[in-house]
Amino acid sequence: MTDPPRPDPFPVSRLDSDAGALFVLQSKGEWWHAGFHLTTAIVGPTILTLPYAFRGLGWWLGFVCLTTMGLVTFYAYYLMSKVLDHCEKSGRRHIRFRELAADVLGSGWMFYVVILIQTAINTGIGIGAILLAGQCLDIMYSSLYPQGTLKLYEFIAMVTAVMMVLSQLPSFHSLRHINFASLILSLGYTFLVVGACINLGLSKNAPKRDYSLEHSDSGKVFSAFTSISIIAAIFGNGILPEIQATLAPPATGKMLKGLLLCYSVIFFTFYSAAISGYWVFGNNSSSNILKNLMPDEGPTLAPIVVIGLAVIFVLLQLFAIGLVYSQVAYEIMEKKSADTTKGIFSRRNLVPRLILRTLYMAFCGFMAAMLPFFGDINAVVGAFGFIPLDFVLPMLLYNMTYKPTKRSFTYWINMTIMVVFTCAGVLGAFSSIRKLVLDANKFKLFSSEVVD
Repeated sequence: MTDPPRPDPFPVSRLDSDAGALFVLQSKGEWWHAGFHLTTAIVGPTILTLPYAFRGLGWWLGFVCLTTMGLVTFYAYYLMSKVLDHCEKSGRRHIRFRELAADVLGSGWMFYVVILIQTAINTGIGIGAILLAGQCLDIMYSSLYPQGTLKLYEFIAMVTAVMMVLSQLPSFHSLRHINFASLILSLGYTFLVVGACINLGLSKNAPKRDYSLEHSDSGKVFSAFTSISIIAAIFGNGILPEIQATLAPPATGKMLKGLLLCYSVIFFTFYSAAISGYWVFGNNSSSNILKNLMPDEGPTLAPIVVIGLAVIFVLLQLFAIGLVYSQVAYEIMEKKSADTTKGIFSRRNLVPRLILRTLYMAFCGFMAAMLPFFGDINAVVGAFGFIPLDFVLPMLLYNMTYKPTKRSFTYWINMTIMVVFTCAGVLGAFSSIRKLVLDANKFKLFSSEVVD
């Protein structure tokens, strides 16, 4: 017998006066739109980091971790979708991660814990997207004008200006066409990079391959957990409830179709990029495989047209990624600043939106220019942010909602995942911070070099 529905601390009746829900998280989408949003949130240029993650794990453990992370995250997102569906059927439709966690766990402090983690993740990814886009422009500029005088922070300023304009798209749903283009772009640059790696690996100019791990046992352990944190960050998104909120109700069953679309793209892109990149470069794999194909010294290791197209595709997709992960910030801002009695494009709502979103993007752009070493921070974000939100909370929310018996397989598989990934998160955080400390002497504010 199911438990009687509990009073909803976030009733649907309040959505009429909730500008964040009414304007930003509009519920108009179909399942394929959710698939586009999910793919943009997960399948990004960070997949070009997978050969680098394999460098700390080796072939066998790399495959195991990549496959395990994929299965666990798909399972976790499916469970969270079921929890959201259950709440909706009980008359308690949640459109925000923080509200879902606070309601199901019955703890007001969870609201603030989730919003703190989400804000850190989303702002971090916004900063990283601008930094990487600026780096793409810098790569193209350096190729065309080797003696050029423009610096990385100037390209970051250009990217930030474009993001300020794009940020004015009013709702998450309005990004559906952009995110479909993002899906195509991810397939495009993956195909180009994988093709370039295979061509190089079969050529007479193939680099010498070494797949050995670090010599010391402690170094192997630290590198392995740093790699696990990187893979966790690559699979994570932390905004599934907000993506499901964009679906036209009832949302039941639609997210599963969106997940299947997303993970079909993940299967092709993640495995092909990881295998081809690590096969060619081994333990010399850079944190961005494009840097291996374009070494600082000597000729490029792939046709310049191929690399140029891949960089352009990455650059364009980074705009979409920055927009997707900004939606939670926009929703929080507009919930307080907008007036639902006025139209979405009325002067009363347009002016605050223009000012607040521009300031948010300016902040992200400034941080990207000041801290051009986001690669090392990526693993820390995975350990502190994505692992709790994507590997622990969904299982906890499911167990609290559906209350499987302690003798059931579902209960124990969920508990096992929570314990294992909590431990992995703690160890990954420690090893990631260790790497930050070791690389600290390379960090220079407003540098034109991105730390690997």
